[in-house]
Amino acid sequence: MDIYQRKSRIKIFLLITAIIIAVGSLWYTKQLAQKIAQEEENKVLLWAQALEKRANLVKITGSLFDKIAEDQRADIENWAEATSLLIKTEDMESISFLSKIIIGNTNIPVIHASSDLEIIDYRNIDVPDEGKDAFLDSLLRSSSFQNYPPVEINYISGSNYIFYSDSKIFSELKKTLKDLIESFISEIVVNSASLPVLLVNENQELIASGNIDSSLLSPLVLEHTIQKMAATNPPIHLDLGDSSKRIVYYENSLILKQLKAFPYVQLFLFGILIFVAYFGFSNARNAEQNRVWVGMAKETAHQLGTPISSLAAWIDYMKEMPEDAVQNAQFIREVEKDVNRLSLIAERFSKIGSKADLENRDVKITIENAVHYMEKRSSDKVNFSIEIEEENTKFAINEALFNWVIENLIKNALDAMEGVGSIKVRVFKSTKNVIIDVIDSGKGIPKGKFETVFEPGFSTKKRGWGLGLSLVKRIIENYHKGKIYIKESSAEGTCFRIKLPLVQD
Repeated sequence: MDIYQRKSRIKIFLLITAIIIAVGSLWYTKQLAQKIAQEEENKVLLWAQALEKRANLVKITGSLFDKIAEDQRADIENWAEATSLLIKTEDMESISFLSKIIIGNTNIPVIHASSDLEIIDYRNIDVPDEGKDAFLDSLLRSSSFQNYPPVEINYISGSNYIFYSDSKIFSELKKTLKDLIESFISEIVVNSASLPVLLVNENQELIASGNIDSSLLSPLVLEHTIQKMAATNPPIHLDLGDSSKRIVYYENSLILKQLKAFPYVQLFLFGILIFVAYFGFSNARNAEQNRVWVGMAKETAHQLGTPISSLAAWIDYMKEMPEDAVQNAQFIREVEKDVNRLSLIAERFSKIGSKADLENRDVKITIENAVHYMEKRSSDKVNFSIEIEEENTKFAINEALFNWVIENLIKNALDAMEGVGSIKVRVFKSTKNVIIDVIDSGKGIPKGKFETVFEPGFSTKKRGWGLGLSLVKRIIENYHKGKIYIKESSAEGTCFRIKLPLVQD
């Protein structure tokens, strides 16, 4: 197993492990949130049911009070009728019976007055010793005695009227009902479930609210707030027995909303954590690779320096010798070429890890020099061709490093063709870039390996280190701010495409 396959399997294993942990954590959190949310909903439902039962109780109490008021009216009418008959009859038994009816009213406050409101008599009223007439006259005209229509008493000489108010017991009961309604409204607003709640009348006018932002209660947005709450939960209609309807609108509590949203928030945060972890891991790995590449390059340049210096010294020594002492002048020239080549390699390696100095170069000349150099050192069975669409095109490059890129691409093409085939280098330009295609007739690269071939350590050769294309990518993208990728590949061959910034005239 090569280093790339081992790294890929580690990545897959870590990804699967992270997915399992994420899914397990989300499942457990969601189950817990659903359980708590269900308890919250049950609490809300219980509050709503209690609300309806309390409303029914108040309604029944109000109906009872209406019945008491009717009975009270009937008692006053009977009392008035008895008073009228008492004057008209002469039968002693009837007089005794009617007197008992009149005397039997011991709790309803009444005032007997003439048609012009002159007080004739009163009953069941605590009257002060001083200012009796003024007190009774004021009481007759008060709202308590004017609340019910008076009962008319027909006499032979004319009609008198009986004015009455609620009995003391009935007044206390009505006050109790009023307090009960007010406390009931307070209980709706300040509910134990901490729900956002609105209490409105049948005209959708706000009566009270609780646990809700005041900005949502302004006249301009109140209708929208009510519609939103009605869409969330069905409203509760209340009849509190005071001849008016009330409606309760409510939403889920803030805790319930947060519980329902928590799994998604956790998923989002977990995704960010994975992204940050992967980003940090990638940066650390790239930094480590950079240190390895720089160290390797510097060490290579250092190791090559010694033999290069020695060879150069020998060549100088041989040049100083008499001509007849040199048996093969061609040997000297070839050794000199190889020394120059070694110097170029050392220069290339020394530039890795350092800031590359870019110079404007002619594209045609640069490409032809690099291709012709490799053509002379390749098999005669390989056909080289160069196609350049426009002359006088320039780009900014470090020539030593750029030539290394072309040489590596051609070497890879030669290996893919096994020394037999064709290599074509095509150059054209777009609006902003110089585009260089290196096309071979080799075996092709699987589409799933288009990115992999640029990874350090990936190689299809048994003895390869897998560094060539990795160096190519680093030189093009890091030093020249360009881009290199596989444009297309099949069984008929592969096309590597390089994009470099165009130098405008």
